[in-house]
Amino acid sequence: MSETKTHKVTLIPGDGIGPEVTQAVLRILEATGVKFEWERFSAGAEAFETQGEYIPAALYESIERNKVALKGPVTTPIGGGFKSINVTLRKRFDLYANFRPIRNLPGLETHWPGVDIIVVRENTEGEYVGLEHEVIPGVVESLKVITDKGSTRIARFAFEYARKHGRKKIHSIHKANIMKMSDGLFLRCARKVSEEFPEVQYGEHIIDNTCMQLVMNPFQYDMLLLENLYGDIVSDLCAGLVGGLGLVPGANLGADCAIFEAVHGSAPDIAGKDVANPTALLQSGILMLRHLDEMTAADRAEVALEKVYAERKTLTRDVGGTAGTTQFAEAVLAAMG
Repeated sequence: MSETKTHKVTLIPGDGIGPEVTQAVLRILEATGVKFEWERFSAGAEAFETQGEYIPAALYESIERNKVALKGPVTTPIGGGFKSINVTLRKRFDLYANFRPIRNLPGLETHWPGVDIIVVRENTEGEYVGLEHEVIPGVVESLKVITDKGSTRIARFAFEYARKHGRKKIHSIHKANIMKMSDGLFLRCARKVSEEFPEVQYGEHIIDNTCMQLVMNPFQYDMLLLENLYGDIVSDLCAGLVGGLGLVPGANLGADCAIFEAVHGSAPDIAGKDVANPTALLQSGILMLRHLDEMTAADRAEVALEKVYAERKTLTRDVGGTAGTTQFAEAVLAAMG
């Protein structure tokens, strides 16, 4: 751990349960001994109410300057004209890799103990480019965009991660039997990159079959490489294998910028009640520590989190306990010593 370096991080607490889970996580991250300078901003509905824009210009400037952000859940209205806050930030900073490690926490009973899957999702293309228009009344056309550049760089990200971290197998997930040109291009790029990594086993599965295989036997998969829409769906499915979105981290990574986020919703129905589970954002914060090369601090927080789950004495209601947000955070802090 760096003794003198202070990490400047853009902080987006979010809305709903966002501010309270963020506060809990900040206490734990700061207790690792790493020095942070947080630049705090609102986004989404709250920012629009107070500043007249969903993503303030100062927030863009902060991320551009700091290159790292930690983001709580933000509500994006369904329908209407404004795009998702997440999609907007990913496109603005070219955060092309969505990285979701899916692992069981100790002490939690699930149908599949011992899951360890890395989901790598292309984050800027596919159906999420948002190119939609009404051709005639009652007929809407939505364009899916797949490029050689986007497909190659996400494949390279996955294979380089596998090499560095000793992962043995990557499956590209596709629907090239139907979308022969777009998904076909994605597969050709992945195959070409795979040739540079002979130590990593490469396979391909059709998306609908993959969903079935995941719920029947997830252990056949090590890393999954997916286009944007498929990755969005499958990463949530995989989260369900280990207990849900409230437990898993998310990272959006680009060439020189990264946003770490809780991928669950803002749950306004329980906001302000001190009952929300901060685990997902804490896990994302631990990913952020590793990104900042604060490995000792990341290990310390991770071991403490897993100890609290293994003991099962101070868990939140969503995972069968009775503790509140603050009580859970204090248990993790105590486990850190």
